[in-house]
Amino acid sequence: MNNQLNVQIPSDSEVIIGILNNSDSVLKKLYLAYFPMVLQLIINNNGDEDEAKDIYQEAIIVLYNKIKRGDFELSSKLKTYIYSVCRRLWLKRLKQLNRYGGDIKDFQEYLPVEEELEKHEERDLQISKMGEALKLLGEPCKTIMEDFYMHSRSMQEICERFGYTNADNAKTQKYKCLQRLKKLFFQQ
Repeated sequence: MNNQLNVQIPSDSEVIIGILNNSDSVLKKLYLAYFPMVLQLIINNNGDEDEAKDIYQEAIIVLYNKIKRGDFELSSKLKTYIYSVCRRLWLKRLKQLNRYGGDIKDFQEYLPVEEELEKHEERDLQISKMGEALKLLGEPCKTIMEDFYMHSRSMQEICERFGYTNADNAKTQKYKCLQRLKKLFFQQ
């Protein structure tokens, strides 16, 4: 990958503002800017280019989601943050593949980001579990939950859609559905 020539590295604030503004060009620059660093990390630590691409993609998704949620505080250079996330993801992958030798050769400064990644993974797991519970819920509860929580429909709209006599009856049904959804979620 000899894209290092002619790669314009965006500033940290340009990346953050670009992600907030859904800028494809900033994401493309970001993908090209720091990949060689990640490639070197992965190749020098029992990996290959495809694995480096996967790890880098995951790290960019972590960064993207964190910025979009609004709780991203950069306490280092963005390059250091990305390297740290990639390093943590790669260590985890090596352990899963039983290729971890107890040490990793670092070429960049890095930050401990374990807690952040664990929160990200836990959130993804919870969302997945909720999706599975929602699939098991059945009708009309599934649609009521989606209408209220995902589509922000009012109780009056739900009442009319499902033919309840009034919004209070629809609200009671939503409550019963929510209790059933919670039960399904915690049974998993």
